[in-house]
Amino acid sequence: MQIIPAGTRPTIKARPEWFTGDVWQDPIVEAPEPARLRALRVSFAPGARTAWHTHPLGQTLLVVAGVGRVALRGAAPQIIRPGDTVWIPPGAEHWHGAAPDTAMTHIAMQEALDGSVADWLEQVSEADYSAATG
Repeated sequence: MQIIPAGTRPTIKARPEWFTGDVWQDPIVEAPEPARLRALRVSFAPGARTAWHTHPLGQTLLVVAGVGRVALRGAAPQIIRPGDTVWIPPGAEHWHGAAPDTAMTHIAMQEALDGSVADWLEQVSEADYSAATG
């Protein structure tokens, strides 16, 4: 068993090649093998979002604050709110982030496959981000 005291791991500014806008990540767990679970609390400033990406074993998002958007490639963005849980299947190209005028925080949970939890693609265009929501 390991207890990681609150406040002992710094908040990390998300990498600009994988995110648009101001995004901060707080690690929750990176379980050692043979476990594969990785989880982060991710806080997006208004309008901030991930780049397009996939997860080899899928991803679960739990929205804890604010209002956000999530979209699969080729589909209109969907609105997500606190308490919503989003399951993204393995290999599905998608993005997620805050609404234009509202910050959003979610818990992102994914499993590592051969040490990899995500494959990052290109940035989300303003047209894709601003498309009519479903």
